[in-house]
Amino acid sequence: MNAAIIFGLLLALMLTGMPISISLGLTVLSFLFFMTDVPIDAVALKLFTGIEKFEIMAIPFFILAGNFLTHGGVARRMINFATSMVGHWHGGLGLAGVMACALFAAVSGSSPATVVAIGSIILPAMVAQGFPKNFGAGIITTSGALGILIPPSIVMVMYCVATTGHPQAASIGQMFIAGVVPGILLACFLGFTTWYRARKFGYPRLPKASFAQRMHALRESFWGLLLIIVVMGGIYSGIFTPTEAAAMAAVYAFFVAVFIYKDMPLRRVPKVLLDSASMSAMLLYIITNAVLFSFLMTSEQIPQNMAAWILDQNMGVWVFLLVVNIILLAAGNFMEPSSIVLIMAPILFPVAMKLGIDPVHFGILIIVNMEVGMCHPPVGLNLYVASGITKMGITELTVAVWPWLLTMLIFLGLVTYVPALTLWFPRLLGFM
Repeated sequence: MNAAIIFGLLLALMLTGMPISISLGLTVLSFLFFMTDVPIDAVALKLFTGIEKFEIMAIPFFILAGNFLTHGGVARRMINFATSMVGHWHGGLGLAGVMACALFAAVSGSSPATVVAIGSIILPAMVAQGFPKNFGAGIITTSGALGILIPPSIVMVMYCVATTGHPQAASIGQMFIAGVVPGILLACFLGFTTWYRARKFGYPRLPKASFAQRMHALRESFWGLLLIIVVMGGIYSGIFTPTEAAAMAAVYAFFVAVFIYKDMPLRRVPKVLLDSASMSAMLLYIITNAVLFSFLMTSEQIPQNMAAWILDQNMGVWVFLLVVNIILLAAGNFMEPSSIVLIMAPILFPVAMKLGIDPVHFGILIIVNMEVGMCHPPVGLNLYVASGITKMGITELTVAVWPWLLTMLIFLGLVTYVPALTLWFPRLLGFM
């Protein structure tokens, strides 16, 4: 009964158009004040301790690094490098877009940032070369979603924060290393779809770049690509933690954008800092309220009761994972990824652990679901970002993305039921 009241109130507030963070906070406070006798100081303490975690500091630093890279010419150089490598294949510029999105995802940690940085440069070039706008828009909208699967990923950090406290919770380092193989594999899947459709419809190809041209493009993009090694190499070698790596990434991105590439004058730095602070504040506010919501769930024994009910139904792992995918894909119709992870992970995670599902595998499954949700209406973040770049309507974009969206759904099925795809690489490196 309590669960029905809580979720009914949350849904009612969300349907009014209220921001998800405020809906969460009002739901919790209303229920605690009118339905329980939890002392007010316990609520205040939980609000403070909810974001008093060292891991959460990674989020504003990765956002800052991504903003420096987006405005600092790194994306353009990565596109040039990708074009020199795969531009001569069928749909060359489209394939370069997929590859550039994968490379930029490995330094930014954000899907919208990847769509903006790569899409704003490569889409006009594709249209100028004779590609249909729909084709380019479909590629960039879906490939941009790699930003939350290829590490470092802000959503992965949120998954770890949301499940902190459970004895089997995965670490940020484990999640980052587990995202490498699925991220590369999804990029290959999206690339294959791009190549197949380009070959089928006879879209243009670029002349093959010479070895010297490729080396020049590599030298130009070297400082941006080096960030991947700095961040991921530092984490995996144990030199610094993921949070320290995020701080390193922010400082490094600033140095590269301002002093090496010199594409960002110093006078623009305050605006980048302000934009990053604004986005960080928004995410941290959502996290704070989601932690409070998770506290309410736990105090009302809702995850534990749900786990007991599912186990009583003798629901096997296969059926449970199918149900999880359906729930998360449905949630993707109404909420953005950060909110879904922070609300659903604390509820579904204990059930998954009781069924013997690996926490890292479960986390990657959630992330891939979030990727799909970012690319379909009505609230797909990437659709709205791509709409701003392409000046296309949401309906038109929805039609444009369907071949790649279908590819992502096939990949989701593969990740869901073949855990080895996610787990073999962390195990190989001794992270699990």
